[in-house]
Amino acid sequence: MSTNSSSSTTRVSSLVLLVIFVTLALSFTSLILAISYFSYNQITSYYLLLIGFLGAALSAYVLLQTRRRMRRLRIEVPSVTTTIECRKCGFKNVREFQRGDYIFKEVEPCHKCNDNMLITAIFREAKKGS
Repeated sequence: MSTNSSSSTTRVSSLVLLVIFVTLALSFTSLILAISYFSYNQITSYYLLLIGFLGAALSAYVLLQTRRRMRRLRIEVPSVTTTIECRKCGFKNVREFQRGDYIFKEVEPCHKCNDNMLITAIFREAKKGS
């Protein structure tokens, strides 16, 4: 089982990020222009301030919503457990699943009687509260 978390559901489109950051840059440019035009034309300066603040607020809101959506869509990989039992003495061991495990596979010797142990179960642990 792979624990690679870069699935297609958790990645944000590069185009969306580009549009957000371009809008943010244009908003800051508008704010700088508003400050420089304030002494020449105050009405234009107020419009540029309005455009700058609205653009910056909109960009920040979309960026935060995108982060929240990514966090919500992240797929959690459930833990898979392997149960190993000794046929002779009944000793039971539970460990994390390893690649190549299958049921009725003989694995390491028993800690009590030194007979080969057998994988008897492979299961996924259910979420608590679901």
